[in-house]
Amino acid sequence: MKAVVSAAGEGVRMSPLTRNRSKHMLPVGGKPILHHVLETIKRCGIKEILMVVGYKKEVIRDYFQDGTDMGLRITYLFQERALGTASAVILAEDHVNEDFLGVNGDLLFTDEALRTLLKAHKGKPAATIASAKVDEPSNYGMIERDGDRVTRLVEKPRSDDVSNKLANTGMYVFSPEIFKSIKEISRSIRGEYELTDAIMRLIEKGNIVKTAEIQAKDWFDVGRPWDLLEANRRAILQSDFKIEGIVEEGAHLVGPVKVGRGARVRSGAYVEGPSIIGDESDVGPNCYIRFHTTLGKGTRIGNACEVKNSLIMDGTHVGHLSYIGDSVIGSECNLGAGTLLGNLRLDDKTVKVKVRDRVIDSGRRKLGAIIGDKVKTGINASLMPGVKVGNNSWVGPGVVLHEDLPDDVVIFQKQSFEVKPI
Repeated sequence: MKAVVSAAGEGVRMSPLTRNRSKHMLPVGGKPILHHVLETIKRCGIKEILMVVGYKKEVIRDYFQDGTDMGLRITYLFQERALGTASAVILAEDHVNEDFLGVNGDLLFTDEALRTLLKAHKGKPAATIASAKVDEPSNYGMIERDGDRVTRLVEKPRSDDVSNKLANTGMYVFSPEIFKSIKEISRSIRGEYELTDAIMRLIEKGNIVKTAEIQAKDWFDVGRPWDLLEANRRAILQSDFKIEGIVEEGAHLVGPVKVGRGARVRSGAYVEGPSIIGDESDVGPNCYIRFHTTLGKGTRIGNACEVKNSLIMDGTHVGHLSYIGDSVIGSECNLGAGTLLGNLRLDDKTVKVKVRDRVIDSGRRKLGAIIGDKVKTGINASLMPGVKVGNNSWVGPGVVLHEDLPDDVVIFQKQSFEVKPI
């Protein structure tokens, strides 16, 4: 069996983190999301991958090459325009002549979830869909069923059209019959060719479409910036937690902590696991790294800093006397001394974030900043909960930032002084 992995989209809801990479290549637990996807597929016995790429395709190809380093065989299929999930799958038609796995490349799922799906695909159904019970299926897609047979699929249903809690997880096994169905559908109201419409076409023609229910804990859809914190937590727990770098005398590692090759944890540092200190990183002295934190390759956490439940990407430096709480920070940033990323509203309400011109409740009581690549902050800059800072932007010394900043801008605090003789 081959696997068709869809990784062509940009992930605009993840902005500003997706300016230099697609969301599939955002790192969690020290590896891109897509890397975790392929590792799980391989562990379940599938080694031939048809990778559908589009936005920032060169980043994906440069990272995975032909798959040899992972023990895989990867063939890249280029989607010139992102016109929906069905338009991605149809690209595989000339490369498969038997049933195949189809998954979205921005998911995290366990071996158990994938094996449950593969096992359920018996009796020659036209398709089998992995489903999971969730609180809000309107955030995904809804499945209606009779026993294990799918009777109806609704893509992004309205809240008043939700008849159950069974969500479409974006994991499928298809027969080649799906290609005929895709050719028979039209664009949806969103202007896209929807895979759910093609599956409904199979059902309407009398084909059997089954569903395999998996546990919600075994699957996670990484769709919004704050989802990276939960994805990072899950990915960290799958780490090997080896100590390959230097841990100086007087440093304390409490619980499972991975220290990468060439990394140094200096005296007085206190690191709580589960956490990951990336290759060639430099931590301390006298700093506090709290649970569920991942530091990327070549990061620097200075003296007297505290970092809690955060994801910090490659090459970022955090100046001394800084606090980073429940935040996602891109690569090659430089945070000046005393930078504070607040993660808790004064009124203790859940944090709201602006996503694609809409303010959305994250549902998280604690959420810090979302910072793009190559951002700089001056000394004593403070970012309020849920604020986003675009790529290459600067936050000047002493600024208290309450609103999002776009890419490529500088914000300074205006001051007025009165000088008098003594």
